[in-house]
Amino acid sequence: MICELEKKDLEEFNTTNILTQTPFWGRVKSNQGFIPQGFELTISKDLLISDANSLEKKGEDLLILVKYIDNNTCFAYVPYGPKLEPTFENQGLFLEQLSESIKAQLPHNCIFIRYDLTWENQWATEEAYFDSEENWIGPPPNKTQEFRVNFNTVNWNLQKSIEDNLPKNTFFLDLTLNENDLLYNMRYNTRYNVRKASKKEIRVREYGIDHIDEWYKLYLDTALRHNMPVKNQEYFSTVLQNQDNSKNGVTVKMLMADIDGEFLSSMFLVLSKQRGTYLYGASTACKNNLMASYALQWESIKIAKKWGCTEYDMFGSAPNLNQSHPLYGVHVYKKGFGGNLYHRMGCWDYPYNQKMYDLYRIQELKK
Repeated sequence: MICELEKKDLEEFNTTNILTQTPFWGRVKSNQGFIPQGFELTISKDLLISDANSLEKKGEDLLILVKYIDNNTCFAYVPYGPKLEPTFENQGLFLEQLSESIKAQLPHNCIFIRYDLTWENQWATEEAYFDSEENWIGPPPNKTQEFRVNFNTVNWNLQKSIEDNLPKNTFFLDLTLNENDLLYNMRYNTRYNVRKASKKEIRVREYGIDHIDEWYKLYLDTALRHNMPVKNQEYFSTVLQNQDNSKNGVTVKMLMADIDGEFLSSMFLVLSKQRGTYLYGASTACKNNLMASYALQWESIKIAKKWGCTEYDMFGSAPNLNQSHPLYGVHVYKKGFGGNLYHRMGCWDYPYNQKMYDLYRIQELKK
């Protein structure tokens, strides 16, 4: 089995659908106190598939973000990576080999590495984890997950993180369908609201950094209304200013819906290779009857399709239709557009210094 890493300039990364594994994301996160590092990862195919020919090799770019906890300790974070996906039985072995291989490339005071895995959740393919109405009830307790994921590893060192950073559940739309089929796949109420917004003459247009104040007013209204953690306006300016604006990089479109010049809804659509991502959204609580958010989402989907994207990531929802979940309303709204619900594995940690890692987990639990 081979697992090798070489440092690579972030700006030389190949284009990818996975937004958080792009130079763009590295530039954005560097403004939030992370230190982005780029690598070229080469592994033998038997790390992905048990019975594969070990002489065959696979390669990919890998973005790692280093974050200092204090002057003496830091951790490494891999946002939605690695992109190469092993079979279920090889996932733990792959992460173990990668973690040990990359250790020498990280600061000596790095206490653990955290992977925010985009791989399909192992328990989302088993009937036992769905209820009678075909709602996924979620994975088993962490200890059970850890037992399965660490199977085949040498050190049994992989631990489920206290919480997940990036969205673990999302809806994907198939943009290879034509617009009529995309409309047909929507739930009746969603399709009705899209057409109602059109009849009410809701206008959707793209705006630049000069309208960031208007965006932020809607965002702040939404965040406070739903008791969400609030990002500052500078962060959203950074997202717009660090885009590549090219087919080979990442393009960000700030879309806003208005009627008679009054902004009602807005969003950040991000285009990366063949995937469009609904990264951030905001709206006013006023004039909900005009269905501006439906017009905005539909226009965003059409823009992504015209751009050449083959898939559209709604970027976050509840795992099921449990009404007590804080993202239940978001789930219902996004489900209405007809996508397929996908469950990721979420965050997993590989400690290098167990004692310091345990102390960090205690601090995470207190948040």
